Amino acid sequence: MLKSRTPEGPLYRIVRGTKPWEFTDWSKARTDPSGAHTFGNRFDDPNGEYRVLYAASQLTSCYVETLARFRPDQALLAELKAIKGEDDFQPIGVIPREWFESRFIGTADVKGKYAELYTAEWVAHLRPQLQPECVELGLPDFDLSVLMQAQKRFITQLASSVVYDLGAFAGIYYVSRYGVNLENWALFEFKADIYPSSKVRPVSADDPALQEALDILTLEVPRAMREESAVRRLLKSIFGE
Repeated sequence: MLKSRTPEGPLYRIVRGTKPWEFTDWSKARTDPSGAHTFGNRFDDPNGEYRVLYAASQLTSCYVETLARFRPDQALLAELKAIKGEDDFQPIGVIPREWFESRFIGTADVKGKYAELYTAEWVAHLRPQLQPECVELGLPDFDLSVLMQAQKRFITQLASSVVYDLGAFAGIYYVSRYGVNLENWALFEFKADIYPSSKVRPVSADDPALQEALDILTLEVPRAMREESAVRRLLKSIFGE
């Protein structure tokens, strides 16, 4: 039996703009060398028939998935340390202040059954269909590592299409590559029942969930923002809310 999960609490999204539960316009999709017409994300539909929203059970997971691209490259850091002279570049491992300016957090209650894709049952179900594609892409076989990797997204997109075509699932449940305690959800257009909260709030450097994500990714916010946060905390301690 193919395993599934249903969200036990609200889900979160972090996006540009104030409409976090709207699907991206098809005009922004691109056709990649494999022929898939997608937005480039893990479980997008390679056939371009449905769109996918990505959400998380924890706000921390939203921050982690969104900010992971700013993680410092350790090899690059070693090379830069070997260069003499003053640094005149954007500090590595520091999130640009501009990132905070247009991003908002949305919350929604989401219903439906979501394929628990990383289980043995699903891997066994998907292997006969996806193993030939793996060989063609230079992968020795299809297994859990293929579903969790970030490079060969055509395979994970094909897996999404298989789940969608079964008709019984509203999307996919999967854990983050940055920690199995971070729970993520891919919500299928036309399948997932999404009930957004009317409250949408901007991201904040003071958010405890953001700090958790920064610790996981070894990142920082700009020094000026840290100082501003310290001042706000001091004023709050003196004058209260």
